[in-house]
Amino acid sequence: MGDVLAIGGGVPPMNVKRVWQRCGRLVVVVVVAAVVVVTGFVSTASAATGPKNLSVKSFTNNFAVMKTLKSLAKSGKGKVAAILPDTVSSTRYVEFDAPDITKALETAGLNSSQFIVQNALGSDATELTDAQTDITNGATVLLVDPLDSGVGASIESYAKSHGVDVIDYDRLTLGGSREYYVSFNNVNVGKLIGQNLVSCVAAWHVKKPQVVVMHGAATDNNATLFAQGYDGVLKPYFKSGKWVDVTNTADTWDPPTAETEFEEAYTAHPNINAVLIPNDETGAPIISYLQSLHIKPKTFPTTGQDATSVGLDNVLSGYECGTVYKPIYLEAEAAVSLALYLRAGQKPPASLVNGKTTDTTSVPSVLLTPELVTTKNIKSTIIADNFVPASQLCAGSYAAYCTASGVTP
Repeated sequence: MGDVLAIGGGVPPMNVKRVWQRCGRLVVVVVVAAVVVVTGFVSTASAATGPKNLSVKSFTNNFAVMKTLKSLAKSGKGKVAAILPDTVSSTRYVEFDAPDITKALETAGLNSSQFIVQNALGSDATELTDAQTDITNGATVLLVDPLDSGVGASIESYAKSHGVDVIDYDRLTLGGSREYYVSFNNVNVGKLIGQNLVSCVAAWHVKKPQVVVMHGAATDNNATLFAQGYDGVLKPYFKSGKWVDVTNTADTWDPPTAETEFEEAYTAHPNINAVLIPNDETGAPIISYLQSLHIKPKTFPTTGQDATSVGLDNVLSGYECGTVYKPIYLEAEAAVSLALYLRAGQKPPASLVNGKTTDTTSVPSVLLTPELVTTKNIKSTIIADNFVPASQLCAGSYAAYCTASGVTP
C-alpha cells in the first residue's frame, strides 16, 4: 500500500513539507474539513446537502423555503435551463411560470449567469434548438414543458447523450427519458372542470342541458388527462338522458380556432345551452361571442382553467361558472428544488417526490393539488395568494362585481 497523506485545507504546503521530512514514510495529519487523494492518496469531500424534510407543503407564495437551498445551489455545477412551450395555449407561461421560476432560482441563490428561462413560442424546432443551445452553453439540468411528446423525446434523448438531466415540467413527455415529472394532478383538474359544470347547471337552473364538449390539443398529454377527468364526470348524465351530448369539437388550444368551432356548433344546434371548455383562454372569445348575442349572465354555463385574468373577470361577471386554479408558484418551486438537487448530484428527499406517473416506465413525480375557484372562494384563494392582485382584478367596471363577491382592492 502506498504512503497515505491526509491533508486538511488549513495546513500550508510548507508545513506539510517539513512534517514529511521529519517523519519519512508515513504522515497522517487529522483534519475534519476534508481528505485529499493524489496518486495513491485517499480523498473524500463533504458536499452541501438540502433540507431532508422538504415537501410540497413547504412551498408558499413568498418563496421563503427556497432560501434553505442556498447551500445546495452553491455546491452545484452548471446552469439550469427552463424551456416553456408557448404564449397561446395559456397566458400563464408569461404571467406566472417564467417569473415564478426565475424568482425561485434567484431566491435559492443562483444569479442570472447560472440559469436560463425561455419560451419556444409554439415551435417544436425552436424548443429543440433552445435545449441544444442551452446544453452547449453549460446547462446541466433542463426543465422542459414540451409542446408535444415528439419534441420532448428528442430533447430528452439529446440531453441524455450529453449527460444532462431533464425534468418534465407541467406536461409529461410520453416515451421520454426524464428523471422526474412535476405537475398538478391533471385527471383531477378535469374532474373539477366537469363537476363545476354539473353544479353550475343546477345553480343557474338550466333545464334539459344541451352541451358542447370541447377538448385541448391532441398533442398535449395534459389535454388527454383533463378529458379523462371531465368525460368521466359527464358520462353518467349523458347516459341517463338527463343531459344531451350535442357535439364534441375538434382538439385545440388556439382561441380563434376554438371560437370558430363553437360558433359552427351553435349555428347548427341553436338549442345548445351549456359548454364545457377546458381552459380560460379558449373560453374567452366564446364568451365574447355569447355576449354579442345578448346572452344574459348566469344563464349559459361555461367552464375554464388556469385562473387567468380574463377567466376570473368572466367568473365575476357571471359568464364562466368557475376556473380551476393551479398555484403556479408551487410548481415552479417544486421543479427548481428538484433541479438544484440534480445539479448538485444528489437525490431529492422522498418527502418531496410524492407520487409516480405511468409512462413506458414509472416516473417519480411531484404531483400538486388543483382547486376550483368560484365567486364564493375567490378572495380566500386567488386574492389571498396574490395570484392576481385585487387592484388589477377589480379595476373599472369589475369593481361592482368584486364588491358583490366580497373582494375589495
